Amino acid sequence: MTGMLGHTSSPVDSPDSGPDSGTDRISFPSPETMTAAQREVYDQIVSGPRGTLVGPLRAALHNPVLADRWQRLGQVLRFETSLPTRLNELAILVTARRWNSQLEWAIHAGDADRAGLEPAIAEAVRTCAAPDFGEDAAAREIYEFARQLLQQGDVDTAAYDAVVARWGEVGAVELTAVIGYYSMVAMTLNVHRVPLPPHLEAALPPVAGPLAEMPPAA
Repeated sequence: MTGMLGHTSSPVDSPDSGPDSGTDRISFPSPETMTAAQREVYDQIVSGPRGTLVGPLRAALHNPVLADRWQRLGQVLRFETSLPTRLNELAILVTARRWNSQLEWAIHAGDADRAGLEPAIAEAVRTCAAPDFGEDAAAREIYEFARQLLQQGDVDTAAYDAVVARWGEVGAVELTAVIGYYSMVAMTLNVHRVPLPPHLEAALPPVAGPLAEMPPAA
């Protein structure tokens, strides 16, 4: 995998390479072995905008009620917020990088590219470098809000006010929910070692500690 998705690296089951890049720890129900309740949720997922069952929902399907609520919330936060898609995906990429989630990154780097996020911005996030947003103030504000929330558990007044000023209170609520939801996704992928599909490769380089640290925007 090259370009915006980063250099190719081999999945290794170690914290340095991203914990969700190793051998899966959990069984995944297949359509042939699903209960009626699981199959109902599965059919809803594959007939919706996702089009396939991938990532954390494979694990969540062990509890079909959980999987159903999960996929409904995820559909709203991925496809139905008031934020432009490229900015929504930027927040998801910052989240994936923070938690070193190879699968979350691999899926959403492609989505971000298709949504029009500048490849150099995604590459800076991938390598934990300071992104140069140039005149793209909206992207800078999203990045800084997400970076602070993930690394500090809160955001300062300037970062909060910038998002509210541009996107309103609903935008700040949605952005916070996106970051929280995709943190849950990353944790699920990491702890259960949900594997990358065959067509995707691990792209996040190792970091010094268990979590990635990202600098303020340039």
